[in-house]
Amino acid sequence: MNICLFTAEEINKPLSIKDERGQHLIKVLHKKAGETFAAGVIGGMAGRATIEKIEDDKIFFSFAEETDGKNLFPLKVIIGFPRPIQLKRLLRDMAALGVAEVHLTKTELTEKSYLDSDLATTDAGKKMLLDGTVQAASTHVPGLFIHRSLKECIDFIKENSAAGIKLCALDNVEPETNLGSLKFSRDCGAVAAIGSERGWTTKERLLLKESGFILLGMGSRVMRTETAATVACSIILNGMGCLS
Repeated sequence: MNICLFTAEEINKPLSIKDERGQHLIKVLHKKAGETFAAGVIGGMAGRATIEKIEDDKIFFSFAEETDGKNLFPLKVIIGFPRPIQLKRLLRDMAALGVAEVHLTKTELTEKSYLDSDLATTDAGKKMLLDGTVQAASTHVPGLFIHRSLKECIDFIKENSAAGIKLCALDNVEPETNLGSLKFSRDCGAVAAIGSERGWTTKERLLLKESGFILLGMGSRVMRTETAATVACSIILNGMGCLS
């Protein structure tokens, strides 16, 4: 746990030792009264918390703001819904990289049962994003959206994105060019679409192209969905200058 995150309400209240964060502070970090730890408000500022006292199974602390908490980068990611065990890792990695939004969508080749998993029907997906945010020592959690079709997903993103945003879709069947050859701007932002485990169908490729997406390759090797998403986002964020 690289930072302890709290809601705006929690930051002004004692932390229970039985809480996962309290357990980490006492049993893993061995923190004592007078010592500090990295803390932040979810969606807000980051800084240092000072433990004032530990009594009655509670950790009393004060919080001092220091930074903006590492704002998210202007990259939205569309992902064809993968198998849940892959999705857990993928969501953590997307949050750790600092993408602004993750859009999970049913595609023509998505296994229907995946959309009935806890990650799609409860707050479990948001918990994975929160875990990735903690890993990055950030306070800003990417937005999570779930769509029932690729068209619904694309329409939503285009309606809620600024003009000029670059639209990219990974495809190892009919790529127009290589992802690494494109130039990206932090000012304009980008959308990266990654298909489900079996990729895009011919119909979906046509939809993507008609919607303004450029079909892009990343070499001849076939990657898992979560691997392709992490590599693609890293390339785009580096192109924006976000990783320097």
